[in-house]
Amino acid sequence: MKQSDPIYELLWRIKTIAVVGLSDSPLRPSHGVSAYMQLQGYRIIPVNPRISEALGETAYLSLLDVPEKIDLVNVFRRPEFVDEIVEQAIRLKVPAIWLQEDVINDRAAEKARKAGMFVVMDRCVLKEHRARFG
Repeated sequence: MKQSDPIYELLWRIKTIAVVGLSDSPLRPSHGVSAYMQLQGYRIIPVNPRISEALGETAYLSLLDVPEKIDLVNVFRRPEFVDEIVEQAIRLKVPAIWLQEDVINDRAAEKARKAGMFVVMDRCVLKEHRARFG
């Protein structure tokens, strides 16, 4: 029997990814990773109060401003900002949150898990996707 791979199952199932901290600069990792995911067929929703759009999509001030259902929140913010992002994701009943490489906040991750969210921390969604679907 094949061992289950929760990350594979997550990436197979989801369609809409809200990217908190997505930059409109092609030089930033958040932009490259999100462009890759967009090319793989995912809908990317930028969440960043400093930009009006990225990757051809309207940007929103916060998760709470996103008008559609979010399957995954992908976080490109420093760890001290993750608590508030988790709070918003819990309020919206988002099923999963992904903290990119070097985004480590154990307290927020535990809170998300207690609320029933699937949590990935300190991993790159592009690398994990490419390893499974590349």
